Amino acid sequence: MKIDLVFITYNRLEYTKLALASVLAEPTEEFSLTIWDNSSTDDTAEYLRKEVHDPRIADIVFSKKNIGQTVAVNEVWGKSNADLLGKLDNDCLVTPGWTRTLAKAHEDIPNLGVIACWHFFPEDFDYNQAQHKIQQFGKHRILRHPWTGGTGFLLKRDTFRKFGPMEAKATTQYWLKIALAGYVNGFYYPLIYQEHMDDPRSPNTLLNSDDDLKRYLPLTAKNFGVNSLAEWVQWLRGDALFIQTASANPKQYIGWRAKLRRLLKKFSAKSNQE
Repeated sequence: MKIDLVFITYNRLEYTKLALASVLAEPTEEFSLTIWDNSSTDDTAEYLRKEVHDPRIADIVFSKKNIGQTVAVNEVWGKSNADLLGKLDNDCLVTPGWTRTLAKAHEDIPNLGVIACWHFFPEDFDYNQAQHKIQQFGKHRILRHPWTGGTGFLLKRDTFRKFGPMEAKATTQYWLKIALAGYVNGFYYPLIYQEHMDDPRSPNTLLNSDDDLKRYLPLTAKNFGVNSLAEWVQWLRGDALFIQTASANPKQYIGWRAKLRRLLKKFSAKSNQE
């Protein structure tokens, strides 16, 4: 199956170098890659122009302004004729070969929606907590949840065309809409890990102090009012616990915004006690 990936960058060149290297690490992994730089103000553009070379890179787009991730994704995906579409952020290190496993799952499961790599740390996974949500689909198993993270995933192009472009800053809502239509969303199991470098536990993180957090404040941390590294780690662990223990039924999340904030606050507090 033909795969088109879009890799989004905005500053933090240290991350981009590592993340892009992980995407291109296995030369036999087949995909077409578009790199989209959202008007970085550091040396990212120069690096991409002069030092990045791989025959799988179809295009490098240098946006004149930061238009956000969803607009960039809609632009690239809207022109694609590939069977599968995916997105990558410059703050995650993927496991080489991840596209082959997820593509095979899409080939074998017609109603597979969004299938992703696990963007939390291995220590955040507890099989005893998660087993009730791990479902069998032929030869494949999926840790089923109505939405996944916004990076390291694959989606059928036909599904994207059916549901249309994503609204700005509304990835979770888009995934939920797909799940409510009867598609299977979730994380491939056994888990395929991607290292989230914006997790302070990552050896590659730029977030080594509360001041660093303020400087590089992740969008999710901003949206949930996180103010310190300790709170951020607590929130990430709580999010992982929530995905493993909360309902797989998408109907439970109608009116999800306020509900999700309450639930994640609860699970973050619980994870801090364990």
